[in-house]
Amino acid sequence: MERTLKIGAEEELRLLFGAFDENVQCIEQTLDVRVVSRGGCLTISGEEQNAERAEQTFRSMADLVERGEAVDVQTVRYLLTIDAGRSRDAVEALSDCLCITYKGKPIKPKTIGQKKYVDAILRNTVTFGAGPAGTGKTYLAVALAVGALRNKQVSRIILTRPAVEAGEKLGFLPGDLQNKVDPYLRPLYDALFDMMGGENFQRYVEKGIIEIAPLAYMRGRTLDNSFIILDEAQNTSREQMKMFLTRFGAGSKIVVTGDTSQIDLPHGVQSGLVHALEVLDGVEDIGIHRFGKSDVVRHPLVQRIIGAYEKAERGKTE
Repeated sequence: MERTLKIGAEEELRLLFGAFDENVQCIEQTLDVRVVSRGGCLTISGEEQNAERAEQTFRSMADLVERGEAVDVQTVRYLLTIDAGRSRDAVEALSDCLCITYKGKPIKPKTIGQKKYVDAILRNTVTFGAGPAGTGKTYLAVALAVGALRNKQVSRIILTRPAVEAGEKLGFLPGDLQNKVDPYLRPLYDALFDMMGGENFQRYVEKGIIEIAPLAYMRGRTLDNSFIILDEAQNTSREQMKMFLTRFGAGSKIVVTGDTSQIDLPHGVQSGLVHALEVLDGVEDIGIHRFGKSDVVRHPLVQRIIGAYEKAERGKTE
């Protein structure tokens, strides 16, 4: 079967095809179709269902290009995973700018799931984001925190993680306490460097506008007018989670992120994140968003690895 799609301008066609035609090659290989460009039109040949899917993918790509969005292979791979009925939602999600980095790069959701997560954070005072690595849980939360600080919606950003040993012992690391916990906090530093640049970040830290600290430092505090992010929350105990969730005061927003498949707590200790997701589900002004492997925006092999582990875990319980 053949389907024809009129594209128009040569520049638009170039943006759709991508560098070295990698976008088209991705569609051809994934759907087993053949795409030919002639006179501002695309002709798609292949089995009917695959040709229709390829046409819909090209239409979504064209919508993104018309909005001034860059379309790369990662975007194409994601568009190929969604149903035709959700293509409009995908275009809207991929066009939503959350924050501009200090280098001028816009930070945007890359999947519908990421957009729903962002909306949940904006809508609720407390939001939980649970899911596998690579889904943007922490990065998007940091982007929203920086945006809120720039817009004067909050007066400071507080980022925290539990310092739980993932197979290594803290005591054997060199240096003082700060040197020992810094490796656990490094992903938070990296995200803020990306958004603000090292110089601005250091200035904000010195002024106390940005604070990055282990979870234990939160005990006994009341945090007003703050955007507070608890990362790697699967490694909190029930008591630590309750302590953290009762720290925030007026004008604050909390985001809790974690991956319940990567718990490093001692045997027999229930994860505070797992417990909180159960007891707080349905509580007003608390949002819960669960990511799936389709929201992974790292190398496509990461999705396949997660899928393989999920299959193995299901086999154990059956």
